[in-house]
Amino acid sequence: MLALFYILIAVLIASTFWQLTNIFNLKQDIATEEDNDQQGKLMFAFMIGFYALMIFCFWKYNAVLLPESASEEGVRYDNLYFWTMGLIIVVQAIMQFFLFYFAYKYRGINNRKAFFYADSHKLEMIWTITPAVVLAGLILYGLSVWIDMTDPSDLEDPLYIEVYAKQFQWEARYAGTDNQLGRGNVRFIEGINTMGVDMTDINSADDIPTRELHLPKGRPVIFKFRSQDVLHSAYMPHFRAQMNCVPGMVTQFAFTPSMTTEEMRLNKHIIAKVENINKIRAEKGEDSYEFNYLLLCNKICGASHYNMQMNIIVEEEDDFNKWLAGQQSMTQILKQ
Repeated sequence: MLALFYILIAVLIASTFWQLTNIFNLKQDIATEEDNDQQGKLMFAFMIGFYALMIFCFWKYNAVLLPESASEEGVRYDNLYFWTMGLIIVVQAIMQFFLFYFAYKYRGINNRKAFFYADSHKLEMIWTITPAVVLAGLILYGLSVWIDMTDPSDLEDPLYIEVYAKQFQWEARYAGTDNQLGRGNVRFIEGINTMGVDMTDINSADDIPTRELHLPKGRPVIFKFRSQDVLHSAYMPHFRAQMNCVPGMVTQFAFTPSMTTEEMRLNKHIIAKVENINKIRAEKGEDSYEFNYLLLCNKICGASHYNMQMNIIVEEEDDFNKWLAGQQSMTQILKQ
């Protein structure tokens, strides 16, 4: 594969030098009608190939898209995405057609001369105001989706979880029975207190640290994010959620899980992807893969950035409560 890559680079470099040689060849100053006719027909042929390739890619590679959202708020995010992409695809398809078709239709043959059109205030108003109105609508809709996921003020009985980022791993801390997270600061990092929890804060005593995220289906979750060292980005793709983790400050977003891990494993897109992955792994003699939701870092934060991830398990609330009850609090851990 690497050899093929080098061959392609060599071909591109050779093609570039060839084109430059043609450009600087002063033997022929003006393109002939035959050249214009040929270039116009090539543009039309390219248009056909372009649209054929676009349709093929939509048909062949639609499975690489994420399955339906696993959070209630993510449904609105998906709607925003599909409206935006739909508009882009329609406008792109129409404009590309005109560009290629007009290059063919008005190619320089039969002594045809270009018509000089100075300006049109009407056209300028149309192509300025129309995109402005459409973009304003998309931005306003996007802001409402953003506020929906970052403003937790109207959520009922939310679960509070702190997600702590550092090179190159994640840690999590659940609010205990009081459902209030204690303060945290890097100055308090010592020994097994790896998240810098302030144990002088009374709310910290029952906080529960973990190395795996468990979430209850149907209950809103408010995530608080901190970073120990550099800028990270907490990315939960299946929940359509992402937030920067910034050193020295706390950021947040919220969502309500709507599909357990087991339910998502039955999704047809997930089944197809898992089968393809396991086919490749079997050929390599590797263990089979089982789908899990993941928390990923979406900012390049260092050499092992690619490996910075944490499993997310979504389960029914009763199962979640049993799991949480079996975890040790900060006080219990520090006494050991």
